Amino acid sequence: MTQTIITLCTCPDKQSAEKVARLLVEEKLAACVNILPNIRSIYSWQGQIESAEEQLLIIKSPQAGYQAIETAILSLHPYELPEIIAVPIERGLPEYINWINSCHASK
Repeated sequence: MTQTIITLCTCPDKQSAEKVARLLVEEKLAACVNILPNIRSIYSWQGQIESAEEQLLIIKSPQAGYQAIETAILSLHPYELPEIIAVPIERGLPEYINWINSCHASK
């Protein structure tokens, strides 16, 4: 079975989240992107404690496509340092994992 991953990325607003999600799916870099609206992030940035409302992208794709996903996010993302974190999917319904892998562009 091809290694699959979930990549997490936060966006500052609905418009940027939808723009990134749509590009990733249209370009066949991801099979699916879920957008979780209105999450609250509290983080340290440049010596200050910050707080922001954000949108969380949950991006499902084969691991082989990670670099293209990272590049696409960086090309669209408004943050100076966007969150882009990938974690492997250890287990899952085989048919669902196969679907994720079948949606990936062969590049």
